[in-house]
This record gives sequence, structure tokens and C-alpha cells, in this order.
Amino acid sequence: MAARTPEAEKRPGLIRQIRSLYSFTREAFPWLGWLLLGILIAGLGLGVLLGFLLNPVVWSIILWALSGLMLGVLAAMITLTRISTRAMYRRIEGMPGATGHVLSTMLGRSWRSGEMPVGVNPKTQEAVYRAVGRGGVVLVGEGSRSRLGRLMRDERMKVARVASGVPVHEFYVGNEPEDVPISQLVKTIKSLPKAIDRATMAAVVQRIESVSQSLASLPIPKGIDPSRVRAPRPR
Repeated sequence: MAARTPEAEKRPGLIRQIRSLYSFTREAFPWLGWLLLGILIAGLGLGVLLGFLLNPVVWSIILWALSGLMLGVLAAMITLTRISTRAMYRRIEGMPGATGHVLSTMLGRSWRSGEMPVGVNPKTQEAVYRAVGRGGVVLVGEGSRSRLGRLMRDERMKVARVASGVPVHEFYVGNEPEDVPISQLVKTIKSLPKAIDRATMAAVVQRIESVSQSLASLPIPKGIDPSRVRAPRPR
């Protein structure tokens, strides 16, 4: 008799997800509750005002008030989601592995990237991450520029061997004037002009992955746990 498979773990409900998202964000921004309350009151007040102006009878004012309240709830949810993203960036800034977390979760389906680095300095924990998309190949260095030179050069040469003619962009995450802040990394990559089509992109991904050396034996930078840092989002 075949063994019974364990039941799939139930996903948290919407209310629980919103509560977790609120708690996560409020740790970074204690004033969050007052802001969301103000948005709800503003939406309700706008609905009541429109009810008085357009059709000043009781049932009309009530309907407009409910509509305004729903609008306020929607605006509050959008605001909560955006501020939670800021809280996430504030939490992981400067942590080893933050770049991989951002690339693997925030770029979307138009880009292919992984959470693990493609090159690591085991002594200093400097790391290089790679993303491939319609804009070409992006190499992102995490750590000191002076110590990332060799890693970046090796990855650039590797890409050049298998994807000749494909643009290769290099960025460094940090707070120096020439660096890209971690909060602006996704925006910077997505703003790159399209240089290759989807078929070429798929071919480049396959070629690069085929020549990429295994990182199983390399020490991966520790210090960030995505399951704890990622802001939970309501679905």
C-alpha cells in the first residue's frame, strides 16, 4: 500500500498576510499606522463630500461614503506595499547577499538571475552576481571595487566567449558617488535599452549556464536570510 503523501502546507490567509506586512513595515517606520489611518479617513471624507455635492439625500451619502472608504482601503494597501519595499531595502542594505536577494525577487520575468553569486572571493566575501535580459548581460559587484576587479574581469571574459556582440553592463552596489544604491539597482537595470530579442536572450542564458562553473564548493556570503528579510506581500 502506497504511503500517503503529507498535506501541502496551507498558505496564510489574506488578513494574516496583511498583518505580517504591516508588522514588518512598522518596525522600520513607526508612523505607518497614523499614515494609513489618515488615508482611510481622507477616502471616507471624500466620499461623504461627493455625496453632499452630487445628491444630498441620506442613502446617496451613505453609498458615496462606502465608495470613498473602499477607495481609501485601496490607497492604503498601495501605500503599505510601497513603503514595505522601502523597509526591505533599509533592512538588507549593506548585508552580504543582499544583491542576490534583490535580483532574484525584484527584477521580474523579463530578466533571468539567481540568488547565488557567480563569483566569490572566499576571503573578503566580495561577490559578483549576473542577470540576463533584453538589455543584455548585467554584472553586479557587491563589495569593494578595488577587490572586485578580478572577479568582474573573469565574468566579463566568460560572457564574451559565449555571447559575442551582446552588451555587458557592470554595476557596483554601494554608497559611493559612482556606485548604485541597493534601492535603485532594479530601476537602473530595467532602464537599460533593449539590445537583444527574446530568442537571443534564451540562447545567451543557456550558453552562459553551460560554461558556468559549479559554486557548490565555494563559501557563499552569509548574513542575510531572505525568508526573514523579504517583506510579505498580500496576494
